[in-house]
Amino acid sequence: MSRFKSDFLRTLDERGFIHQVSDETGLDELFSKEIVTGYIGFDPTAPSLHAGSLIQIMMLHWMQKTGHRPISLMGGGTGMVGDPSFKDEARQLMTIDTIEDNIASIKRVFSNYLAYGEGPRQALMINNADWLRNLNYLEFLRDVGRHFSVNRMLSFESVKTRLDREQSLSFLEFNYMILQAYDFVELAKRTGCRLQMGGSDQWGNIVNGIDLGHRMGTQQLFALTSPLLTTSSGAKMGKSATGAIWLNPDMLSAYDFWQYWRNTEDADVPRFLKLYTTLPMDEIARLSALGGSEINEVKKILATEVTAMLHGRPAAEQAAETARKTFEEGGLSDNLPSVEVPTADLEAGIGLLSLIVRAGLAGSNGEARRHVQGGAVRINDQAVSDERLTIGTGEITGDGVIKLSLGKKKHILVRPA
Repeated sequence: MSRFKSDFLRTLDERGFIHQVSDETGLDELFSKEIVTGYIGFDPTAPSLHAGSLIQIMMLHWMQKTGHRPISLMGGGTGMVGDPSFKDEARQLMTIDTIEDNIASIKRVFSNYLAYGEGPRQALMINNADWLRNLNYLEFLRDVGRHFSVNRMLSFESVKTRLDREQSLSFLEFNYMILQAYDFVELAKRTGCRLQMGGSDQWGNIVNGIDLGHRMGTQQLFALTSPLLTTSSGAKMGKSATGAIWLNPDMLSAYDFWQYWRNTEDADVPRFLKLYTTLPMDEIARLSALGGSEINEVKKILATEVTAMLHGRPAAEQAAETARKTFEEGGLSDNLPSVEVPTADLEAGIGLLSLIVRAGLAGSNGEARRHVQGGAVRINDQAVSDERLTIGTGEITGDGVIKLSLGKKKHILVRPA
C-alpha cells in the first residue's frame, strides 16, 4: 500500500521517483483536492537535453497524466549565470543569442511528453528571462536579497563541496540560488504554482524558494526531489562511452537512442521500466520477473517504449527492426547510422584510424588505435588488426557502402558522397 492517497504522489512513489518531499501530508492533501501547478527548471546549456533529464520530464508527464498542470521553465535568465550545484568549476558563460538558440532547440522535445495549451490542465512553457533580465538591481537587493542569510547559503551541500575543495565560487554563481528561489515566487504569483520539483542536488535551492515565498507572502509552497540516478555499475545516466545521449533527433538518431536503452545493465531493467516508460505496473512486474535469455527481450521492450515516447512509435519499431536485421540475421539495414565520405577521399584511400574517428566511433586516433589493437573493429564484418590499414573504394560492397563496426553493437555505414 502506498502512503499517499493522491494519484500523482502514489504514481511517483510506486515508480521510484521520490527522494524527498518538504511536507508529504500537506502536498498529498493539496493534490487530492485541487488541480495543482508545479514546475521543473531546465538550463539551456546545450542545444539539446540528454537522457539524464528524462526523469524530470517524466515527472512532469505524470503530473499532467494524473490531472494537474506542469510547467517546463526554460532558464533564459538563470542560464546567463549558470548553476554551480556540485560543479567542480564555473560554467562557461553563454551569450544571449546562444541561450535563445538553445532554448528554441530544446523546446521541440517537450511536446512529445506534454500537451501544451491554455486550459487548466494544459502544460505551460515559460522562460524566466521574462522577469529576470529586466530586474532593477537595487530594488532586487532591497526586496529579495534581504531575505537571504549568507551563513545558511554557505551550509548548502552544493556550496560546501566547492569550498571544501578550495575551488573558487564566484559571486555570480552564488547569486544563482537567489535567482532560482525568486523564480519559484514569481511563478507562484503569476500562475498559482505551488510545487517545484528537481533532482536531489536541487533540494537546497528549492527549499530556499519555499522560504522566500513564505517571507514574501505567497501561499505555502512545496518541494519534491527525485533520486540522482546512476546505472548499477555507477555510470552517470545520459552518458555513454561515445558521449551524451541527446534527446534531439538531429543530434542523436532514433536508432542510437534505442541502442542505448537496449544496452541497459540487467540489474537496471525493472527500475528503468518504472521510471522511463508508461507501461502499467502489473505489466512491469511480469516483465521484471523474467530471467535468463528472456531479459534480452525485456530490454528490447524497454528500448522500444522509451524511444516511442521521444521519437514516435514508427521510429521506435523501425529501430528495433534495424537492430534485429543487423544482430540476429547478420544483415545490412539501410536504417543503420551512416556517415558520408567524399568519393575522392575513398579513391585516394583513408587511414583506418581516421575513418573510425570520422565515423564517430572514437574521439581520437589514439582511442581508435586501442579499439583496433583490442580486436573490436571490423570492416564489412571482417576483423581488422592492422592499424596502418588504408580503406578505399575496394571495400565498397555490392550495396554501395562500407560497413564499419565497433564491437557487436555499433555499426556505421560509410557512404561515398
